[in-house]
Amino acid sequence: MRPFRIEIPQTDLDDLNRRIADTRWPDELPGVGWDRGVPAGYLKELAEYWRTSYDWRAAEAKLNAHPQFVTEIDGADVHFLHVRSPEPDATPLLLTHGWPGSVAEFLDVIGPLSDPRAHGGDPADAFHLVIPSIPGYGFSTLRETGWNVPRIAKAWAELMRVLGYDRYVAQGGDAGSVISLELGRTDPEHVIGVHVNMLMTFPSGDPAEFADLSETDQARLGKLSQFDADLSGYMKIQATRPQTLSYGLNDSPIGQLAWIVEKFREWTDSAKVPEDAVDRDQLLTIVSIYWLTATAGSSAQFYYEGAEGVRQAANGILPPPVTVPVGVAVFPHDIFVPLRRLADRDLPNITHWTEFDRGGHFAAMEQPALLAGDIQAFVRSLG
Repeated sequence: MRPFRIEIPQTDLDDLNRRIADTRWPDELPGVGWDRGVPAGYLKELAEYWRTSYDWRAAEAKLNAHPQFVTEIDGADVHFLHVRSPEPDATPLLLTHGWPGSVAEFLDVIGPLSDPRAHGGDPADAFHLVIPSIPGYGFSTLRETGWNVPRIAKAWAELMRVLGYDRYVAQGGDAGSVISLELGRTDPEHVIGVHVNMLMTFPSGDPAEFADLSETDQARLGKLSQFDADLSGYMKIQATRPQTLSYGLNDSPIGQLAWIVEKFREWTDSAKVPEDAVDRDQLLTIVSIYWLTATAGSSAQFYYEGAEGVRQAANGILPPPVTVPVGVAVFPHDIFVPLRRLADRDLPNITHWTEFDRGGHFAAMEQPALLAGDIQAFVRSLG
């Protein structure tokens, strides 16, 4: 285990700026707005801001303000933030990001979670934080095939063991949700609870599941259908042809920007543009990490490795139940908004369920106070 600092060479930043300036922009049909993808006018303005106004060094300094390490686990170099709370009896908490996310998405919750006393909270709600980068994302390497959800969960269990944490809580959204739940299955002797802010619940085909559905739940089922029909193209490409996709994204910063910014518009509580939900600089920090580490392709491999699991879940073939307590934070503008009756079917050990009236997929960036508070409430409920 070795200390790590993010130090992107200036030549890489200069190359990024040159590539943005030299972009060969495509034509666009008139009047289509966001219906066919990211509008050219919006993307050109955002790209120019990225080139001339966004400050990567400031983002780098924010990340480097927290202790970071790299350690080898099962053949991968795993990068992680390790933020110890000033409260000696703090509960260890492992936070896992998803796609298109990174450890940077947790920057706004690190303080409230690790040092609630300094943020007007109860010191009894403090956590020692471990925030790893999934292999193939950001500063964690991916050298071979086979890094699926069970393997990542086993790596996380080993990471917590090496750090000396005997009892801990796992939390995540997007891929981090799936990984955290698997960690609860993999390491129930040490995981005292799992908290997720995204949960996929698929109908099994049993007509009884549709009986007496509220209008809210009917709308949630409709959203699931909309995702499959209109919003899941990225998933199907990454789950089938990640290598082909990587050539364009790895060579064009505008391609990488568009590929990610579209998700921040479609999956968030945004009215018109992604910045309605997530700060523009935060968004560009996420995109910059993918670009500067050249991990567009390696991060997409996660979808290829997990494709069979998604197919099985959609067909009602579920993994073994999670036996540790599970907490669920539901944000209404997420891409998947779970139905409680289906969630209880899949996860009979749900002990904490909160429905918020705002927020979307990137909860740690959109609604950091709500997410941090719900994690703390869930862990308090564990006793």
